[in-house]
This record gives sequence, structure tokens and C-alpha cells, in this order.
Amino acid sequence: MRVLSGYGRQTGATLVVGLIMLLLFTLMVSSTFVLSTTNLKAVGNMQSRDESIAAANMATNLVLSTPFTSSPSADQVEVDLNDDGVVDYIVDIAEPDCVQASLADATAPSSVTLPAMSNSTWNTVWEIRASVSDPLTGADTLVRSGVRVLLTKAEKDNVCP
Repeated sequence: MRVLSGYGRQTGATLVVGLIMLLLFTLMVSSTFVLSTTNLKAVGNMQSRDESIAAANMATNLVLSTPFTSSPSADQVEVDLNDDGVVDYIVDIAEPDCVQASLADATAPSSVTLPAMSNSTWNTVWEIRASVSDPLTGADTLVRSGVRVLLTKAEKDNVCP
């Protein structure tokens, strides 16, 4: 019987190389899966953060549309971002703080003097803090906004130190 000359040396080398290639392919697929899952979580967190900031800005705009300087107080605002009738976020608005008051210019930009422009008109700067807690992710977002409001001296003395 005739024996092939190189046949005895091929005792499982192809099997070992095939298993190594299969292991490398498995590692590559699993690392791709882990990276895609991580990226999906990062994008979801960024979307939740952006929605929280949008909810805080909507609540701040709602407070600014009211006469909040007459009697500043804390408030809680329910925000429905996607208009589906379900409250998406609850925003806690801290009591607005008057942080600065300065006398407004008494001279009108034109030659006409308006009744609202007098020596008793004050530029006041207010800080409004909105805190949003996301019930799904547990993330907290704090948004601070500043706004300038023109007040009379009596109004300024009532609410600004």
C-alpha cells in the first residue's frame, strides 16, 4: 500500500486554524454588538437630557408670561412635550430671585417723554431656576435663566431687596 508523503504532517492544523478564525469572528461580532448598545444608550441619554431642558424652558416661559414680579413664589408646572394629553415632565420652579436692581435711564430715546419713563423706573434682573426630574431615567436637570424686568420704584421696593 502506498502512503502519501505529506499526509502524515497534516494532523489537525486546518482544524486549529479554523477554530482560531471562528474565535476571532465571534469576538468581532460581540464587540460590535457591545459598541452599538453603548451608542444607543448614549443617544437615549442625550435625548432625555434635551427633552428635560426643553421642558424646563417651556415652564420658564410660562412663568415669564405671568406677572411673577408682583408676588414671586415657587410653582410646579406639568409639561406635555409631544401634545398627546399625557404629562411628560413635572418641572419645579423655585421662587424667582431679584438679584440686581439699577435705576433706568430717565431720558427717552426720542424727544418725547413717556409717562412710564421717570426717575422712579428701575431695571431689575431676576434669576429663575427650573428643576426637572425624569421619572423614567431618574435624571435631574437644573436650568437657570435670567430676565430683565422694568419696574416702578414702588414695585421694586416691594419685591427687590
